[in-house]
Amino acid sequence: MRLVPNVCALALALPLFACSAGDGVDTANANAAAPGSDAAARPFRVEPLGSFVQPWAMAFLPNGTLLVSQRGGELKLRTAEGNVLDVAGVPEVDEGGQGGLGDVVLHPDFRRNSFVYLSWVEAGEGSTRGAVVGRAQFIRTEDGAGLHNLQVIWRQAPKVAGRGHFGHRIAFGPDGLLYISNGDRQLFEPAQDPAQHLGKIVRLRDDGSTPPDNPWAARGGVTAQLWTMGHRNPLGLAFDSAGRLWEHEMGPQGGDELNLIERGANYGYPVVSNGSHYDGRDIPDHPTRPEYRAPLISWNPSVSPAGLMIYSGRLFPRWRGDAFMGALSGQSLLRIDLDGTSARQGDRWPMGARIREVEEGPDGAIYLLEDGQNGGSGRLLRLTPAP
Repeated sequence: MRLVPNVCALALALPLFACSAGDGVDTANANAAAPGSDAAARPFRVEPLGSFVQPWAMAFLPNGTLLVSQRGGELKLRTAEGNVLDVAGVPEVDEGGQGGLGDVVLHPDFRRNSFVYLSWVEAGEGSTRGAVVGRAQFIRTEDGAGLHNLQVIWRQAPKVAGRGHFGHRIAFGPDGLLYISNGDRQLFEPAQDPAQHLGKIVRLRDDGSTPPDNPWAARGGVTAQLWTMGHRNPLGLAFDSAGRLWEHEMGPQGGDELNLIERGANYGYPVVSNGSHYDGRDIPDHPTRPEYRAPLISWNPSVSPAGLMIYSGRLFPRWRGDAFMGALSGQSLLRIDLDGTSARQGDRWPMGARIREVEEGPDGAIYLLEDGQNGGSGRLLRLTPAP
């Protein structure tokens, strides 16, 4: 995720400052050029559908309308006709740096209960802050749209100073349970501390209670909510058709990762990483510590991954089952070949802008949100097969 430019400049002077190399620096040339990297050979046409201010996430409603969260604290509803409405009842957010209004997803049984789930950053005591997840009923009327009976169901603990690495991507699994990503908040060691949410993926029931079959449920408290540990800044969560959970996260200087998430696994950060510290000091690579789960793909230099979707539509039949992710500093869309529990990078298409979010639409098209930096606008793009 983006850090304001002066903060990333500071990262060059502070050896252990933990923003991603891609947060403020363009490192678009990752590894070798992937197939399909020539923009002129892109196998899709790009249709702009308007723009949003600092968009962060989107979710399609069953009728084809679209919810878009804006980091400043606004939730928008885009109608099928292209009109954009304000959604009332959005919580107050603590916006700044990488924080603000984050993810938006629908309950799996949305048609029956109308529940929408949001993540955002709230202020704590002093200068601390942390991510929260809440749910509310989405109601559309002739006069507009709104969130009703908003209830916070989970809070990231502890709240700490700083405005980076909240993570707070959310996804429902085929088990009906809610998975929430947590960044390490640029503090390193908390990712290995089971008494904190930071640097973990959390698994909850849809009301925020703890499932009894979580790996450390018997320990109670924060630890009982954890599903995996050892993450840096996870900004993508998606389930494939077999129910496997995939995740990507920003590495330090290099070492962005794609991981297959498995119950109770430890992914090693900050003990191991395929990247390095900002002062050039090495972090041991994953093979040096086989007890930690290694990524299936890592990127050096960074691409700054954001948004993750696994395609299942009909417009691009040869891509069914493949993963798609945006790249912020890489300013591109990446396709990843998934084959069971293995993965390899496929195409990488330059998009000329930082890509914050990727979703599949009900029409089978691929939808992207460009990142609006420094209060700017990012376009909503619809990708369909090239003629």
